[in-house]
Amino acid sequence: MINSRFNPTLLLNRLHRYIHGGGLHKKPTKKPRPHKLTRNQLRTPIPFLTHLKQCQNPDEFLTVFHDFCDTGYKHDYPSYASLTYKLARARKFDDVEAVLDFLRTHDIRCGEPLFIGLIRHYGKTGAADRALEVFSEMGKSFNCVRTLQSFNTILNVLVDNDRVCDAVKLFEDAPKLRFRLNSVSFNIMIKMWLEKGDWENAKKVFDEMLEREVEPTVVTYNSQIGFLCRRGDVDSAKRLFEDMRTKGRRGNEVTYALLMEGLCASGRFDEAKKVMFDMEYHGCKVHLKNYGVLLTDLAKRGLIDEAKSLLVEMKKRRIKPDVVMYNILIGYFCKQGAASDAYKLLVDMQVKGCKPNAATYRMVVDGFCKIEDFIGGVKVLRAMMYSNHFPRIETFYCLCIGLFRGGKIDEACFVLEEMNKRKMSLDWDSWETIVREYCADDEFVIARFDDVFSCV
Repeated sequence: MINSRFNPTLLLNRLHRYIHGGGLHKKPTKKPRPHKLTRNQLRTPIPFLTHLKQCQNPDEFLTVFHDFCDTGYKHDYPSYASLTYKLARARKFDDVEAVLDFLRTHDIRCGEPLFIGLIRHYGKTGAADRALEVFSEMGKSFNCVRTLQSFNTILNVLVDNDRVCDAVKLFEDAPKLRFRLNSVSFNIMIKMWLEKGDWENAKKVFDEMLEREVEPTVVTYNSQIGFLCRRGDVDSAKRLFEDMRTKGRRGNEVTYALLMEGLCASGRFDEAKKVMFDMEYHGCKVHLKNYGVLLTDLAKRGLIDEAKSLLVEMKKRRIKPDVVMYNILIGYFCKQGAASDAYKLLVDMQVKGCKPNAATYRMVVDGFCKIEDFIGGVKVLRAMMYSNHFPRIETFYCLCIGLFRGGKIDEACFVLEEMNKRKMSLDWDSWETIVREYCADDEFVIARFDDVFSCV
């Protein structure tokens, strides 16, 4: 018996709409996973830090700090650390001292990173004595536990500021200060002696490192290999490299690049190339840095065809040349007076997706100035400024005088206008040269010269 409520026509219509509506082909949609917030997003914003980030004038940093204090706001460690960092970075060390006095007076305990950052900033400005004072005060005045990280920081500051005797004394006093030296400590001292050209003392530190059973790192070997290669003792550098591998320490791309530079400097290009191709066999991936060493050597010797072949070889190995590698070839062309070839390479690198940097444009503009093709220089200058890069003031001078000499007043005015936008101006001697040459050639036209002065 057929159900009276069953309607075949209605069922067929529903099935037709289901099929043509994509019902049979639709994949089940997954519910989107909720976005996981980062740790910083989960933190409650600190009002003082938010206000400090918006403040652009370093003279107002400390004022903002005191204004918050006056409202009863209680600062915590992130506030002190951020304030100290921003003041030190702006070289407002008098204000830094005021913050330190505040911490000392109110017996506020801060973490070691605050003082490490401060020691580094003092070191960058040459205030090694004050950096030493901060290091010694950490455990006394600020109740901050000093670790080997802060010890290595002050040791490196002393080395960078050429305080050899102080660095040696601090290094020797490490056990008395209850610091157990690590590879970073030894690397800093090895770096110091190598910068002084004292291989014997550097070797003594390295031997002491091994005696104390401190494991050398790749940085330890790289600093010594680089020194030996720069000194021309490539064979000793290779022996040290083999010793490194024997002890189970793998070299990185920097290690191989240093060896390759030494070999190229000794006229052993083929051997350097072999070293690069042996890298992957020894478990180290070839980097642009390694190709750059070979490219630089070829450019120095004027072997441009071989250099271009090397770029083709990189393409086959799916290694894309970067701006540094293009700059090597562009620099060579400009030095040889082939600014047009440099310009072609500038265009070619952009076609291939490599973006020029400020150095690229500067070399090409200077290259055109060198061959006195100032119109070509202005053409590159326009592209340069469109990319938000700007030439040196000397380049502006050269372009201006060259364009005036060639009677290219409109182009010269353009250059002067761009200089004026950046608050640059020709010096008195340059203006004197321009006026003298115009008068000497009987081309001094008041109307045009008025145009020139309207640009500045």
